[in-house]
Amino acid sequence: MKKVRRQDSPLFSTVLQETPEEESIIKELQSHFVNVNFFIQNTKIGCPVIWIDRKKILDVIKFLKNVSKPYNMLYDLHGIDERLRIHRDGLPDTDFTVFYHLLSIERNQDIIIKVFLKENILHVPTIVNLFPNANWYEREVWEMFGIVFDNHPYLHRILMPRYWKGHPLRKDYPARATEFDSFILTKQKEDIAMESMTFHPEEWGMQYQNEHNDFMFLNLGPNHPSVHGVFRIVLQLDGEEIIDCVPDIGYHHRGAEKIAENKSWHSYIPYTDRIDYLGGCINEMPYICAIEKLAGIVVPDRVNIIRVMLSELFRINSHLLYIGTYIQDLGGMTPIFLLFTDRQKIYNVIEAITGFRMHPAWFRIGGIANDLPSGWDTLLRECLNWLQKRLYIYVKSALKNSILRSRVEGIAAYDAKSALEWGITGAALRATGINFDVRKQRPYSGYENFDWEVPIGSGISDCYSRVMLKVEEIYQSMRILEQCINYMPYGPFKASHPLTTPPMKEKTLQHIETLITHFLQVSWGTIMPPNESFHMIEASKGINSYYLISDGSAISYRTRIRTPSFPHLQQIPSVIRGSLISDLIAYLGSIDFVMSDVDR
Repeated sequence: MKKVRRQDSPLFSTVLQETPEEESIIKELQSHFVNVNFFIQNTKIGCPVIWIDRKKILDVIKFLKNVSKPYNMLYDLHGIDERLRIHRDGLPDTDFTVFYHLLSIERNQDIIIKVFLKENILHVPTIVNLFPNANWYEREVWEMFGIVFDNHPYLHRILMPRYWKGHPLRKDYPARATEFDSFILTKQKEDIAMESMTFHPEEWGMQYQNEHNDFMFLNLGPNHPSVHGVFRIVLQLDGEEIIDCVPDIGYHHRGAEKIAENKSWHSYIPYTDRIDYLGGCINEMPYICAIEKLAGIVVPDRVNIIRVMLSELFRINSHLLYIGTYIQDLGGMTPIFLLFTDRQKIYNVIEAITGFRMHPAWFRIGGIANDLPSGWDTLLRECLNWLQKRLYIYVKSALKNSILRSRVEGIAAYDAKSALEWGITGAALRATGINFDVRKQRPYSGYENFDWEVPIGSGISDCYSRVMLKVEEIYQSMRILEQCINYMPYGPFKASHPLTTPPMKEKTLQHIETLITHFLQVSWGTIMPPNESFHMIEASKGINSYYLISDGSAISYRTRIRTPSFPHLQQIPSVIRGSLISDLIAYLGSIDFVMSDVDR
């Protein structure tokens, strides 16, 4: 990279990305389904949004999956309670909506298919036979909205306890504990709760025995160090061999999407830090960017680069903990203690910039909370110099150790086809040879202006290739951070826009209009124009995104959080069958997940 004066740097000019060519797939759909009415919705999502009748969903999804340059990943599937929505001019008459978000790697395009449903006919055919990862998504929609997916193999609650009553994401469901009757734990309630935890193999199509062997069922977790959080996985075993398994999630569910629909746009920012609690500012990025799309805010170049800098610092921090716990799961104790020293040095830089360490909640709508402090670049450079030396030690002494490699190479391996079927993203997808990193393929916040490379695997994702790709990603993040130091542009740290929250403090002391705006936005919240928005980013564990609906209010009408860890855990049974329990421990360590990212 050629060194130039910061304020004149052409590397950090604002570049508006053109919308991908969308008309071709719409024309293909219309020409293939001649007698089907397609309603094209105008949104700020950035991809085609098409409404269809529920009876045609299987045919349309099947067509999109098999079209030239197919939409071969079910990226997300969820629901919307439309009954209280005010601004719905021109939209189909519907009480509930199910949306299917499909992604095409070859096209580098998305498409969202929406199915409109009336309250008296909440039935949609399952698409599990087309996309196996639809299983958990459909269970979540049924649980949260009461929408039934016909012929689903196992339509039971997934995040809430089995004895739970009601559908929490419906608009008529209470959002606060104070809206319920006082809870009293009786013996009967305790018995029901304990019975709901009992595992019945026959419900999952498992047998206690076959003609040759009796099987044992083993609970691993939810309080076991190797499951990386409150996560339970029930194993069907023939000796040490895993015949089948059932991941059980939901122990960390906090109702993050429900909370988002009862908080102002601005006041929800701290909650985003805690979705993946190791991601910090990375989690704030998709939420903030989606809001800025709604508002039409273009942030200054300095804001973009500072956001990138904080995101990459948190990416390295998350990756370091992943590497340390991964080695610890395999029996190596020393690196995890050394890596915490490295992470504290990163937190020292983050604290010097933001004032906080783990959960800064520092990004703002239209900018950041404060400008960079003096001396930030010296602190960051010292930290990078330290990390460069330490990372070399971990790779040489632990990760390239012949005992460790023989323990994990070839274990829990899968190819690109399997990764796409299960909605796998991040390093686990790139380890299969697929070059898809959102920072490159769909650059945001100025990533297109940096000189760095995407680490790609050889074609098979196994326990070893996944961790080594994360190591290389740390090196690439350090390259990005070096450029942030050398080419940080001058300029304001907040956009000059009426919907930026809050306005610059010094202006409130000079202009009464700004003072009024400041007061209203801080006390009541910013009013976002009605529309729908979406933004995805490359988080530390894969692709994370926020889908937002504004109904012209100070709060979100619908907030959908798509996290990478949710589909990653759903894939476990298909990968680990036929392996040993020790292989499962290595596999869980290689996934890189936290349960708050799964359960939300």
